[in-house]
Amino acid sequence: MTPPHSDAQEHKKMSLSTLSVSEMTKFLGNEVTISNYLSQMLEDGDNDELICALGYIAKAKGMTMIARESGLGRENLYKALTPGAKPRFDTVLKVIKAIGVNLHAKPAL
Repeated sequence: MTPPHSDAQEHKKMSLSTLSVSEMTKFLGNEVTISNYLSQMLEDGDNDELICALGYIAKAKGMTMIARESGLGRENLYKALTPGAKPRFDTVLKVIKAIGVNLHAKPAL
């Protein structure tokens, strides 16, 4: 497997939760970085970290836009993407689609 982009690895060195929205936007500034970051979170297998990552990305892209694109209410989106939340799988898929990335399955090696 190709190692994740260095920006995704940077998550291990610092907590995105301590960054301002403008810093998150800069860190998560393009779809490739976002895709690599989410891939790393999926590979790690920690549901809470994945939900937090989706929340950081949604904030960086703009919660209002993600809410509109996903068809979810903004307040519900905030609740679904907070640490400890247990959103439904269809909610997660709607957010991922609104973010502008696709999920792909591949064989585990």
